[in-house]
Amino acid sequence: MADSNTTTLAMVGNCDPSKKQWWIFLVSSLLTLVGGVLLVLCGQLIIAIHKKVTCRTKVVHVGENHITEETKDNETVKFAEKQSDSGEQKDDNIGWVTAAKDGAGELISGQTTSGRILVVFVFFLSVASLIVFFIDADSCDNLAMLGNCTKVEECVEWETATTSQVDLALNICFMIYFFIRFIAAQDKILFLFEVYSMVDYFTVTPSFVSIYLDRKWLGLRFIRALRLLNLPDILQYLNVLKTNSHIKIARLLSRVLAFWLTSAGLVHLCENTGDPWLHIPNIQPLTFWECGYFVLVTSTTVGYGDIYCKTTLGRLFMVFIIMFGLGMFASAIPEIYELVQSGGKYSGSYKCEKGKRHIVVCGHITYDSVSSFLADFLHKDREDVDVEIVFIDKRMPHFDLEGLFKRHFTQVEFFLGSVMDAKDLERVMLAKADACLILANKYCDDPDAEDAANVMRAVSIKNTCANIKIIIQLMQYHNKAYLLNVPCWDWKNGDDAVCLAELKLGFIAQSCVAPGFSTLLANLFTMRSYKVLDDGMSWQNDYLRGTGMEMYTQVFSLAFIGMSFPAAAELCFTKLKILLIAIEVKSLDGSTRIAINPGLNVKVESQTQGFFIAQSDEEAKRAHYYCQQCHHDLTDEKLIRKCRCKGLKKAAERLKIVKNASTEGR
Repeated sequence: MADSNTTTLAMVGNCDPSKKQWWIFLVSSLLTLVGGVLLVLCGQLIIAIHKKVTCRTKVVHVGENHITEETKDNETVKFAEKQSDSGEQKDDNIGWVTAAKDGAGELISGQTTSGRILVVFVFFLSVASLIVFFIDADSCDNLAMLGNCTKVEECVEWETATTSQVDLALNICFMIYFFIRFIAAQDKILFLFEVYSMVDYFTVTPSFVSIYLDRKWLGLRFIRALRLLNLPDILQYLNVLKTNSHIKIARLLSRVLAFWLTSAGLVHLCENTGDPWLHIPNIQPLTFWECGYFVLVTSTTVGYGDIYCKTTLGRLFMVFIIMFGLGMFASAIPEIYELVQSGGKYSGSYKCEKGKRHIVVCGHITYDSVSSFLADFLHKDREDVDVEIVFIDKRMPHFDLEGLFKRHFTQVEFFLGSVMDAKDLERVMLAKADACLILANKYCDDPDAEDAANVMRAVSIKNTCANIKIIIQLMQYHNKAYLLNVPCWDWKNGDDAVCLAELKLGFIAQSCVAPGFSTLLANLFTMRSYKVLDDGMSWQNDYLRGTGMEMYTQVFSLAFIGMSFPAAAELCFTKLKILLIAIEVKSLDGSTRIAINPGLNVKVESQTQGFFIAQSDEEAKRAHYYCQQCHHDLTDEKLIRKCRCKGLKKAAERLKIVKNASTEGR
């Protein structure tokens, strides 16, 4: 009597809780898939037959006469097929089918605002559907007569089941989104077998079947967790993820989370349903989160043993889960750790202090290229180098390069990023940099490919900051022509290209004309410090002193104003012990040019820049500090320092006023 009452109380309409009908839900999902494939194949077959019939009965227009006949000749058939294909293509381009396909493609793509909104909306609906599944999976606490937990399959009145109603509303939205994706798909058959299409078959169809059967089956609703794989894209649409490292971390975490929830749902279904071929069910009542705990502990090779699978299906699926999980966790955890470590060290932004200058260096960033660059740029002969060097590269620096950065940490900073990304260029404060240097790989196997990569870097940099001065290294001379197509490239503004092959061939050619010329220029371009050899001969010391000289630029002091170039060169050589070889000359239109040994007709004006050969920048500064009143009687050129004399400055100002007045009088 008690059993009869219990069975009567458990009955809901025509639903008998003692009978398990989970197979109906699975069959309905499979029939939906098979039916969709058959409909698509039938549609394609009808279209193909229609095209064939249309080609055979094509109206042939000959001149002004319109002749309609069934084409039998092969050449006429080919002509009709071509005309039919072109006509159908034209109709497709302007037809409503193509318009609907393009509209659906815009709706599901992230390239438009409406598309991004729809994708984000569907993702949040998927999360809501997953939450409803969690509620249904843990809402059953009572056990049936045979020990089977009714939270997997139970009889319910759909009118009173709130979660079932919410789940149906969500599945209707998913069904609409499925049809939009189907219309936008290029290959309909391939679309039907996509992962997200499979998710819709096994989650949307059972929700409608449950209304007819007055029965709720959790089934494969947990596979909705696969939608979490879209989490990185959603966070990019919402402008949450901005750097490459953050995007990679989000992708790894989304994969781990989707795998964990899907595996837990599969174990939960198998253990709470039991093996279907047994007459006596071997059910193990487990909550969803207990299954999640079991999957996580087992996949990470811990395996406490407090929870384990009792069903044969559960154990079988667990074998595949362990194999897949071990591989995924083993590859994901080190990558996440590396990304977190590198992100904290090199993913910040450069802090540009007020009054502090910096340059950006990119391209081929290795230990050899960076050490050569720093050895020349930070040479001790350049005493007033108050410029910070910011390196940016998309690869993590090796230990030797990282140690080099640490040795020069006061003037060098490294950031992980790419110059092809505008956000990474903002991180290194490119807009406030004095210049950007692009280094080339001198030992590359394909020089043209190396030049092409550097030219593309220049394009990206100019697109981000048009006024930045770029100095680029190229391997081949003919690739200089591509720089003319770089936006805002201006040679007059300081943009320049250093072609290594051109320099080598130029040195060889000039050495044929003037022997020793290449050695002279090589010594000028190489930063060396002169040290006297105590046991060396005089000619050796003279040669080493010459190799230690470099070219420097300095602005002439006011004492040089009005002097001709030979007079200024004589004063620099005899008094200052430096060699003046060229000056910067301003034209009437405001442009400047470099004049090498110009002669008597060129005079030194105010703020004129000279090019000197000297041992160090300190020696070249003598031309900038020299004062006729204070330094004319000095015999030691090392005593020439900046003075506080104002008489010469006033005289220069009067000379400038007189010069301007004479120019206006003319």
